[in-house]
Amino acid sequence: MREQYRSEAFTEDTLDADPMQQFAHWFRQIAAGGMVYEPNAMVVSTATPDGRPSSRTVLLKKYDARGFVFFTNYNSRKGRELDANPYVSLLFPWHPLARQVVVNGTAARIAREETVAYFRTRPHGSQLGAWASEQSAVIGSRQELIDRYEELAARYPEGERIPAPPQWGGFRVVPDTIEFWQGHENRLHDRLRYVREGDDWRVERLSP
Repeated sequence: MREQYRSEAFTEDTLDADPMQQFAHWFRQIAAGGMVYEPNAMVVSTATPDGRPSSRTVLLKKYDARGFVFFTNYNSRKGRELDANPYVSLLFPWHPLARQVVVNGTAARIAREETVAYFRTRPHGSQLGAWASEQSAVIGSRQELIDRYEELAARYPEGERIPAPPQWGGFRVVPDTIEFWQGHENRLHDRLRYVREGDDWRVERLSP
């Protein structure tokens, strides 16, 4: 199985000086094009202090000059690993356009008021789900999860405010490097990487 990527050249003179602005430009293109299902889906890779990695797909919920934000149960595997080892990698796999963005940096919990504000925007069922699931914990059966959810639904009917779970919240990934990858024919891909140098960014081209 092999695909020939046919894309326009991606060169240094087309880049924004700020990698977050460049990300915003690509993200708006991807989201508007309608070719990628859940364009905010990203693979989050974490590791234990002794270097054992793990990866999973989560949804990006916010990005700005400060970095990339996603939400999780802090007691989940990724939550525990990030608390013990803050180094993290994000991957946005936008295959239909032969593009990827790879972010390497450090993660830290966001302010509690940010978490609460976001939690209130979630659908009622998603709020209940955050309480019902002890994410990454072993569970005996799916029915246990459903029973827990239904118990919470009876306690907090539609329209009633649900408090944000104390063990649930956001992480912000502050990037050290951001690589923009554009696929081309014959595997002659463009790879342009921003590298943080103090308050500035340096751009370097990587061989594909």
